[in-house]
Amino acid sequence: MDDTIYRVRGMHCASCAAIITKKLSETAGIGKVDVNPATEEAKITFSDKPLSDDELNAVVRKYGYELVSEKSGAGSSAAGIGSVTLTSGNELFAHKEEQLERQRKLVMRSLPAALLVFLFMMWDIAASAFSSLPHMPLSMEVFNGVTMILAAFFIFRIGTQFLDGIRMFLRHKVANMDTLIGIGTLSAFTYSSIVTIFPSLRELLALPSHTYFDVTIVVIGFVHLGKYLESRSRLKTGEAIGRLVGLQAKSAIVLRKGEEIEIPVEEVKKGNLLLVKPGAKIPVDGIIAKGSSSIDESMVTGEPFPVDRKEGDKVMAGTINRQGSFTFTAMKVGKETLLARIIAMVEEAQGSKAPIQNIADRIAAVFVPAVLAIAVSTLIAWLTLGSSILGFQSALPYAVMGFVGILVIACPCALGLATPTAIITGIGKGAQNGMLIRNAESLERLSRVDTVVLDKTGTITKGAPTLSDTIPLDNGITADALLQLAAGVERYSEHPLAEAIVRAAKSEKLELPEMTAFEASEGFGVKAMQGDVQVMVRKPAMQETLLPALQALLEQGKTVVIVEIDRKAAGIIALSDSLKEGAKEAVAAMKKQGMRIVMMTGDNPAAASHIASLAGIDEVIAGVLPTEKAAKIKKLQDEGNIVAMAGDGINDAPALVCADVGIAMATGTDIAMESAGITLLKGDIRKLPQAIMLSRATMRIIRQNLFWAFIYNIVGIPLAAGALYPVFGIVLNPVFSGIAMAGSSVSVVSNSLRLKTIKL
Repeated sequence: MDDTIYRVRGMHCASCAAIITKKLSETAGIGKVDVNPATEEAKITFSDKPLSDDELNAVVRKYGYELVSEKSGAGSSAAGIGSVTLTSGNELFAHKEEQLERQRKLVMRSLPAALLVFLFMMWDIAASAFSSLPHMPLSMEVFNGVTMILAAFFIFRIGTQFLDGIRMFLRHKVANMDTLIGIGTLSAFTYSSIVTIFPSLRELLALPSHTYFDVTIVVIGFVHLGKYLESRSRLKTGEAIGRLVGLQAKSAIVLRKGEEIEIPVEEVKKGNLLLVKPGAKIPVDGIIAKGSSSIDESMVTGEPFPVDRKEGDKVMAGTINRQGSFTFTAMKVGKETLLARIIAMVEEAQGSKAPIQNIADRIAAVFVPAVLAIAVSTLIAWLTLGSSILGFQSALPYAVMGFVGILVIACPCALGLATPTAIITGIGKGAQNGMLIRNAESLERLSRVDTVVLDKTGTITKGAPTLSDTIPLDNGITADALLQLAAGVERYSEHPLAEAIVRAAKSEKLELPEMTAFEASEGFGVKAMQGDVQVMVRKPAMQETLLPALQALLEQGKTVVIVEIDRKAAGIIALSDSLKEGAKEAVAAMKKQGMRIVMMTGDNPAAASHIASLAGIDEVIAGVLPTEKAAKIKKLQDEGNIVAMAGDGINDAPALVCADVGIAMATGTDIAMESAGITLLKGDIRKLPQAIMLSRATMRIIRQNLFWAFIYNIVGIPLAAGALYPVFGIVLNPVFSGIAMAGSSVSVVSNSLRLKTIKL
């Protein structure tokens, strides 16, 4: 079955994602559920007939969540890309901005009071520690009365989502981050209210007079601030989608019966003749029918300089026409355009999970119940063991602080954000630089690759024959004259080698002579008459291949033709597939990264070795049939190598699937791109070492994020429980637990955003 993707409302953290995953997975008719807290999306695979939105929401709404259907069919199109509309990215971005604005208003309502109370707390702590500092000008009774009213406002108005977390826990036995904050702050508020409102009861039970209204206020204020900073950072991690969606033109000028009619881009159909004016965005993919221009393709291909396009050239949706007007025929519209496919691929990849994320997911699923158990155990330990050593009156404040502090500091937000925020940023960075990464798994695998197998034709080389040598054999003719005559004959042929010879003559600005009586002999050559002179371009005879000049060319893997004038060999023309620009530099860069580089081709060993030597590749596997390529990859894997395969043709598809990471050239076939985990736009081989660098940087950031997410909890929970008390006689104030909790999430997201600054 196809996947359906839903936007999730009400999800705050990794434990929320774990609850949604668990409850939906238990629902009949659902095969698989992937919930991503960073993208706030759920991808559901139905085992049978898809459930309706109402049926799904009947499952999750009781826990405080809602699913909104966004797009479906991921995997249904030719390139494995869903039927995403170009407006969905804008809608999602707008929804996140609305959430951010709501969070900002909560911060504006809570933070000023929280900061003021925090300053009073610090003042009181400092005055107790240093006798030279005066105590607060307010009496404790007045301070408690004011802070009790303020704390009640914070809990029952500003912190209602935390109370909802408690209700959800009591009613449905599921807990998330809001549950932890709610139980902690409500417990502190309830205890403080009792000792303030009923002083006689406090005296009867010999309870300490210390209250925690200030803790309640500051924790809720700081948690909202942390959520706001986290939401703002998360919005930045996904801005690559927003920028790509913003490239889409809103309208197009269609030519109908000579009239210019502006229509919405959604109404453009294949075959429409469209006009593009200077400075306008190109609305859909097509082929220029008339005119020429310089087009800025940087946001789609990553190339910084505008490129010249003329009649017959392809143009892409979202690119900008810098100068000149032209008309073009629409060839791909809607979700078929390259821009739409890029957006869909990036969205799908950003919502996917890397294998390393499974660690965090497994922990998050049991984290909140475990924290509740630790918090209750700490409370009981202080009230029993602590009371037997310190006395009940002394142990009770530590019990309350330990209980509240653990619940606050143990928020698993950072744990849930550690992997997806880095994945979103890394894949967005790749998309902006012409590297389309299909999923997080491909990104993670690429970081571990140690062997890169490169197809020759179309990957390392341009994949089209070009003139390499023109050698006269007759002293009476020059190289230019030889090429001129050969091109004059070949202009009437449709053979790819003929096109290369004609193209070379035109590039040298040679005027092609008029020929008559053109005749082609299949498998041998072509001939024509220039006046009374016969000119023939043919394959070399067997004895001619023994000539030293021909042998040297053939050993370099070049294709050689003989030019005859009046049945006498007048010269040799050699053609070869040339290296792509930057191929040698790309190979050198990958070697520097520690990669073993192997070239695999169906060409003969001589041609393969020549190209390999030009590219700086030492290891060549030549003469490989298309059916054998996957087996060669498997053999390398069996030797213990982690293999990436780069190719562009239909014959490369099995090998791309077999490799640990398949890398396709966007200039190649759709089948190659469908089979690969990574696509390099414009077939630029220089982007391959950049992709490796990006994958390694992303995984490094993920490991750092997981370390910090774990270390906050591993160190923070024992500190909040009172691990420092036996040595230093102190227990971590819950306020600092709140600051640490917010800091952990913000630090993880900020660390992920560093990926945007790396130079590829």
